[in-house]
Amino acid sequence: MSDRALRTAGLVLAVLGVGIAGYLVYVHYADIDPVCNIAHGCHKVQTSDYAELAGIPVALLGLIGYVVILGALVAPGEAARMVAALTALVGFGFSMYLTYRELFTIDAICQWCVGSAILMTGLAGVCTWRLLREPDTMVA
Repeated sequence: MSDRALRTAGLVLAVLGVGIAGYLVYVHYADIDPVCNIAHGCHKVQTSDYAELAGIPVALLGLIGYVVILGALVAPGEAARMVAALTALVGFGFSMYLTYRELFTIDAICQWCVGSAILMTGLAGVCTWRLLREPDTMVA
């Protein structure tokens, strides 16, 4: 797969992630319930102890992560590829932690969180693949 195709796939995933995280940030600060047609656990998840980290909404952390990945995908060079891959891998790990908490601690599923976790998993794969496919061109 070409670098251009991987970058395009990453851009699509990151833009969708910005949309989901942006919506959840809006819901948080507007103090309204998210639209939750599939799982019916969004309110419980969004108001749980795990919805904030050190007083910062995790949706805002996600939005920042998606924006960083988006910027790194647009920027040229190996350093940008590294930033995109590392940010996506951290986001993937955090998403897996939050999914664990949804399933085994909160006992509720938020469709938006699942969507974000799927997008971040895809971004981790795409950005890591993009980074590793040309290891001999790394900036020292």
